[in-house]
This record gives sequence, structure tokens and C-alpha cells, in this order.
Amino acid sequence: MFAVHLLAFHFTKLKEDQIKKVDRYLYHMRLSDDVLLDVMARFQAEMMKGLGRDTNPTATVKMLPSFVRSLPDGSEKGDFLAVDLGGSQFRAHQVKVFDDGKQSSQLESKFYPTPKEVIQGNRAELFDYVADCLLDFMETKNLKHKKLPLGFTFSFPCKQTKLEEGVLLAWTKHFKVRGVQDTDVVSSLRKALQKRKDVDVDVLALVNDTVGTMMTCGYDDQRCEVGLIIGTGTNACYMEEMRHIDLVEGDEGRMCINTEWGAFGDDGALDDLRTEFDRELDLGSLNPGKQLFEKMISSLYLGELVRLILLKMTKEGLLFNGKVSTALLTKGKIEMKHVSAMEKYKEGLSNTKEILTELNLFPSEEDCVAVQHVCTIVSFRSANLCAAALAAILTRLRENKKLLRMRTTVGIDGGLYKTHPQYAKRLHKVVRRLVPTCDVRFLLSVSGSGRGAAMVTAVAHRLAAQRQCIDATLAPFLLPLGILREVMDKMRAELEYGLKRETQANATVKMLPTYVCGTPDGTEKGKFLALDLGGTNFRVLLVKIKSGRRRSVQMYNKIFAIPLEIMQGTGEELFDHIVQCIADFLEYMGIKGARLPLGFTFSFPCRQASIDKGTLVGWTKGFKATDCEGEDVVDMLREAIKRRNEFDLDIVAVVNDTVGTMMTCGYEDPNCEIGLIAGTGSNVCYMEDMKNIEIVEGNEGKMCINTEWGAFGDNGCIDNIRTKYDKEVDEGSLNPGKQRYEKMTSGMYLGEIVRQILIELTKQGLLFRGHISESLRKRGIFETKFLSQIESDRLALLQVRRILQQLGLDSTCDDSIIVKEVCGVVSRRAARLCGAGLAAIVEKKRENQGVGRLQITVGVDGTLYKLHPHFSRVLRETVKELAPQCDVTFMLSEDGSGKGAALITAVAKRLHNVGQK
Repeated sequence: MFAVHLLAFHFTKLKEDQIKKVDRYLYHMRLSDDVLLDVMARFQAEMMKGLGRDTNPTATVKMLPSFVRSLPDGSEKGDFLAVDLGGSQFRAHQVKVFDDGKQSSQLESKFYPTPKEVIQGNRAELFDYVADCLLDFMETKNLKHKKLPLGFTFSFPCKQTKLEEGVLLAWTKHFKVRGVQDTDVVSSLRKALQKRKDVDVDVLALVNDTVGTMMTCGYDDQRCEVGLIIGTGTNACYMEEMRHIDLVEGDEGRMCINTEWGAFGDDGALDDLRTEFDRELDLGSLNPGKQLFEKMISSLYLGELVRLILLKMTKEGLLFNGKVSTALLTKGKIEMKHVSAMEKYKEGLSNTKEILTELNLFPSEEDCVAVQHVCTIVSFRSANLCAAALAAILTRLRENKKLLRMRTTVGIDGGLYKTHPQYAKRLHKVVRRLVPTCDVRFLLSVSGSGRGAAMVTAVAHRLAAQRQCIDATLAPFLLPLGILREVMDKMRAELEYGLKRETQANATVKMLPTYVCGTPDGTEKGKFLALDLGGTNFRVLLVKIKSGRRRSVQMYNKIFAIPLEIMQGTGEELFDHIVQCIADFLEYMGIKGARLPLGFTFSFPCRQASIDKGTLVGWTKGFKATDCEGEDVVDMLREAIKRRNEFDLDIVAVVNDTVGTMMTCGYEDPNCEIGLIAGTGSNVCYMEDMKNIEIVEGNEGKMCINTEWGAFGDNGCIDNIRTKYDKEVDEGSLNPGKQRYEKMTSGMYLGEIVRQILIELTKQGLLFRGHISESLRKRGIFETKFLSQIESDRLALLQVRRILQQLGLDSTCDDSIIVKEVCGVVSRRAARLCGAGLAAIVEKKRENQGVGRLQITVGVDGTLYKLHPHFSRVLRETVKELAPQCDVTFMLSEDGSGKGAALITAVAKRLHNVGQK
């Protein structure tokens, strides 16, 4: 018994000594975590170089765009073909994808050899061979009568400009076909297929095997956004944010990047880690100086690396008694299968001894221990380097998503990962150690290159069908210039109807006289009160105007809420609430005893008989107070002041906010004769020649006309451009059939139009996985401020998803892109329609003045114009297109409804005093 223990101790000691000897010999192959973190940082830097337009030409990691923009979402279905060129065999596949709710698919394949004369022949021979194999496969499966989409897995570095187009950059993996490099391989395949008249195949996608692996696993696990091949060759791909890919136009969404990481280090970046054995292996390869990272980690080279190490150790007398056998001198004699078998520790040294004996090496026990440990160090270094580069990709993904911790899945394929007894476990362990902030699941791909190509094709097929449906849904919102000219002409006609006595009563654009007959001239001065009622908040302001050299306007204001029950209660309750707010403000400012002139901004359609008399035509913007329509709002305010009996005010002017906007800008720029509101509501006013205003006596001078253009189209004149979504929004509003133009152009309604479109797209299964959530059913949930946020150029899709999640809409990246597109189409139409209306006004002004070219300023206010990222630009561009003879300057108004009301009051007082004199 003692002898047995002694023998075991002796063997263990011997083993330890041999391991230490090999460790010392291969010291440079044993990489610490600090070294791996450094490799990770180097790879991240190379990724950045590859993504940049200016740095890509010199980058070794080419970061090739694959034009795969979407992962499977489970709704793919149909029959697809795939061909797979890149390994030791050529494969043809038929993939059936079932829309059965279980995300199931069925794969049938046939394998064909890749003869040496084909893979080292010319282009025509290669692609004719591929076409012949496909034809044979289709005959076998009785598919020749069907037209099927095909995905082409081509596992070599290609520069793609489309999903179905790719130029070969360089051959790898012993392929050396002449005349293919720098040509489009899809075009070559199509030409070969066209020669075979009885085959009708539509090549939809060119796919790298790494991308195929990611897509296959992505079908089973929607968290999968990284693909890794670790076998004969090695590569990785991942989903990158479009805004970071300089090589491709566009910032929206994501695209799969094929890193082609095998060339990492070709510029010398890994020279400090490459050993003499790596250099010797490289010199003896088909492509010296290239694919250096691949040569350190892929199974094609690891067996040869082991042979070179064993040869040198033997020559130095450290193995096999210094006897160099033919096997050690023969290139390629030790293969990866030998390395894997020798690392099966559970079987002790028996495998190692058997393999070495077969190679005529006749090892001792010590030799077996040493050789096994050499294999371990070589394969462990491969797993370590692979883990470091993969950790760099995972870190980039996490940073792109701005997450502190990320859950993701890596789809993996390749013989080294699948067949080596220790490799997978080592890789997982090192990755998790290098990126502790990432919870990584490793998912083994099943026939990734074939099934994956079919999945890419299936996704492309789905996206093409979806694109058609989305385009058809949004087409009515894309108004060409001809239609906009029609809108402009119709608006012009409606403006004329509103100005003429005989047609004004039936006109939809009411062209209401405001009795504001002048703009500020700089001599206005004094203290004025202003009231501003036009939305859910009500403001009271004290405005101090100074003239002369120290010309200025100072404002003090207080905001008061108007509860819904008062907005939709009685008129008496509404005006009593207003007077209560005025009383609070006067007391707050300590001016309750002063009888100040007051301007009342009342932002609803009013018919005025004088500057201080305004009869409400009809409520808008959600107001519904009874006993107001048809009444003089100034009288109602005066009566409410009397009822309170606490103070008195000199109500000089009732003002529309649009007119106030024009007057505010007119104080700064005398050329401002148009006011535009583009916010919750939409309206325009302008200075019209008195001779054209038939409904007011007198022909001298000008008067500001409040167009109330929101009602344009209420007579059906723009029904040809109203969509079913506009009709749904109108029918669900407080005033069906009224303010139709406003409902297509103003902020109050745009979000609701978007919501209706999103419901329609969801019903078609194009959004939110076909599920209409409870929140999406709620009217008014999609406020216009969300349009502005979603359309912001600075906002990444991740943030768009967060906004949608706040609204209770669980969206994918693809959903976010579609929602952003819908928002863009709706807001662009609003800006274009608004521009067409404004072009009609400026053209009328030009004709009034009888000039060939008009220079005019438009004062603008409203949240849509101010806050939406694109509305103002599109509006300006449209006006320029439709009224090219008008040079229009747009000036942002500062508080048109408050400051503007005070200025109108000041101008009215000035003109009144001039009249008295």
C-alpha cells in the first residue's frame, strides 16, 4: 500500500515538474487578465477606426456593414433556399419557417464536396458549380417549379453596399479562385443561375456565416445581437447603432457589423504578444502577414502551432529524448482533432500516448504530460484572446445602450467551440471575468450558415412586405408640390370670399376685421394691463412701455389655471373665475386702485364691430362654456367686474393672439405685417388694404385681418387630401366637422393623428408585435410634445424606446424606427400645409402692393414652430417653393399674447389721442 502511495506521489511530482517546465518554456503564451484587458482596449480602438469614414482605409478590423438591419421578430414565415460556400463542403438548404406562434423552422440540407480544381480555379467554374449543385438540390426536393427567395452564405470578407450585393475583398481558408476578388459575388451567382433556364430563384441576401449564426440564434432568442464563429476560421458580428457607422448613410436604427476580426494585429498591434512560433507559422502560411489574430486562435492553425512548439522542444532535448521524427518535421501532421483529443483530461494520458505513438513519437510518461500541457496552453491562449475581443464588443453594446448592466445573448458556431472538450467553458469563464457588467448567455447555433442565411432572407422578405404596407399607409400624407399649389390656390379663393360682402356670410375663412389699424411706431409709452385667455392657463400681466432713447418693454405676470369644469361650465362661471384671477394679481402687484388701460387677448374666433367689441363666433381648443357664443366677450368681462365690485378697468382692446404676435414683432421690425401662430391651434393675421375689406366702411389705410384659417376646408374644399385618420380624429373631437385645416396642422391634433396611424399599423401586425395595448387605445395619450421629442435628431432610438415605454408601449428597435417615421410624415405634412396657406397670404400681399418682388416679415409664435425640431424649416422651405417672388423673413415673437395685447392697447390709445387732437 505504501508502495502504491509512493508511486502516486512520484507521478504527481513528475507531472508538476513537467508542467512547470512547459510553463517556463511557453511563458509568453500565458496571458494575465491585465494583458487581456489591454487586448480588449486595443480591439475597441480598432473597432472605432473601422467604423470611421476617414480611418477605415487604414483599419485592420474592417467593420464591414452587412446591411442586415433587423433581427427576426417571430413573424417570419414561408419557404426559403440557402446556399453555403466557405467551408470544406458546399451546402444547399431548404428552410421552412412556420408562423405557428412557436417560432419553429424545418431545415433540409444536402452536402456537396468542394473539389480543389473548383476552389483554386476561375470565377466561371466556381459559380457554375454552385448553380449546378443548387439545381441538383432543387430537383431532389421537387422545387424546380417554385420561385423561392434565396440567401447566399459567402464566408469571406466582402464589402457590401446593399443586402444583395457584395464585393470580395480577399480570399481566406485556402480558397484561391481567380477573377473573383474586387467583383460582386451575387452578380456572378445570378449570371450562373440565369444560364439554367429551368431555375427561377430570387437572390435576396448575401450573408456572412457569422451573421447567419447571429440570425439563427436570434430567431430562438430575441436578445441575441452578437454572432461568433470559432472554428476553422474566426469572426464576430454584432448590432451597431447606425449613427456610429460613417460608411453608411442614415442615422436611424441599427445594422449588423461584420467585424472581420481575423485581421486584428496585421498592423503590428499584437506584435508584443506574438511568439517566435506564431511568426514561423505565419511565414509558412498561404497569406503571410495577414489574418494574424485568426492564426493565433482558429482551429486551422492551432495544431500546426503545437507541432512547431514540440519540434523546437525536441530539438532542444526537452522531449522524446531529443529524437526528431518525420511527423514533427511534416507541416500539418498535427491537427486540431489531435489537440482536442489530447486535452480530454478525464481519460488521463492514454489519448495523448496513443496519438503520439501513431505519429511515431514513442513518448515517455513525462513526454505525454508535457505535450498535453502544451496543447492546453495553446488552446487556452486562443480562448483568452477570443474572450478579450468578444468582451470589447459586449462593452460597446452596453455603452451604446447606456446601461450600467446588460443582459444579452451571443450566438456561437464553429468546430473548435463545439468539439474541444474545454474550450467553451474557458471562453465563458474569461468573458464573464472581463465584463462583469454583462450577463451573457452563450447559445449554440444549429446550422447557422444555412439556416441563418434563410433567416436573413426571411427577415428581408418580411421587411420588404412591411415596407410596402407602411408606404401605402403613409402615402396619402406625402403631398407633392402640385397638390400644395392647389391648396394655396384654394386658400387664396377662400380669403377673397371672406373679404367680400356678398360671400362673407358663407365663407369658411371668416377674415374677421380686428380694428387694429396701425403697427407700433416707437412713441408708445405708459402702464398697461393685459389678459391672456387661449388655453388651459390664463395670464394676467402688467406691461410698462418706455419710448425714446431708452425704449423698452418690462413685463410682470402671473399664471392661473382654468379647471376643466370651468372651461366646460357656464359663461358666468368662466368670467367670474377670470375676474377673481385679475383681483389676485392687482393685489399681488399693489395696484388695485389704479384704472389702467387693458388689452384682452382672447384667442378664439370673434367678430368685431370695433376694437373693444368682440362677439364670440365659436369655441375651439376644448372650451365649451355655455351662453358665450354670439355674445360680446368684452361686455361679459365688464359685467363680471361689476358683479365683483372691487375695482374698475379701462378695456381698450379685445385682441387675438395672432394679432398680438404680429404687433410684438412689429415693435422690433416695421416690415412685419403678418402674424402666424403654429402651436396648440393654428391661425394667421395680416395687414390688409382697407379698400379690399368690403365688410368695413372706408377705403383709406390698412386694417389687420384675423383670418381664422383653422376653419379652411369646413366646406369640403380640401376633402381630397383628408385621410381616414383625419376623419377619425375629427369625429372624435369636441367640434366634429369644424376647424378641419387646424386639425391637420396644429399641435393639438397631430399626436392623435399619429395614434390613429399606429393603431392601424399594429392591426396589420407591423408594430408592437400586433398587440394593441390599453394605453394605445386611450385618446389623447400621444401628445404633440412626444412628436417633438421622438423626431429630435439628437435622440437615439434607445431614448425613443424609453419615451414609448413611458406611454406603456413596449417597442423593439424596429418599432421605434417606424414610430419615428410616422411622426415625421404627420408633422411634415402639417408644416407643408401651413406653408401652402402662408404662401397664399404673402402672394396676396405682393399683389396688393403691385411689386415684382416682396420683402416682408412674418412674426411667429407657438410651441410647434418653436419646439419641433423640423417644423419651422419645412414651413420656410415650402413658402419659398410656392412663393418664389417673396423674400420672407421669419421672426420669433416674444410673448405675443401678453406683450402684444399691451402694444395693441398702446397703439389704440395713441391713435385715439391723435384722432381727438
